[in-house]
Amino acid sequence: MSITSSEIENLLAQEFVDATIGATGDNGSYQVQIISDVFEGLNAVKRQQAVYRVLNPHISSGAIHAINMQLLTTGEQARSGN
Repeated sequence: MSITSSEIENLLAQEFVDATIGATGDNGSYQVQIISDVFEGLNAVKRQQAVYRVLNPHISSGAIHAINMQLLTTGEQARSGN
């Protein structure tokens, strides 16, 4: 089973409403960027756990075998300039 970057974006958009979401990659290796104030007050591990909760079925199935995440609040994104 495979999954596309667009499908990953759609899955994440259902969980992270009002977020800016981008996903790139293929063949099971993806990069995800989510800009959302839902991450306010959460450390990096808690932020990643929130994303893994959404993607775990696809990780378990082998459709996703590597994922790199950039998870920022809108304030952090503005300060980083990315």
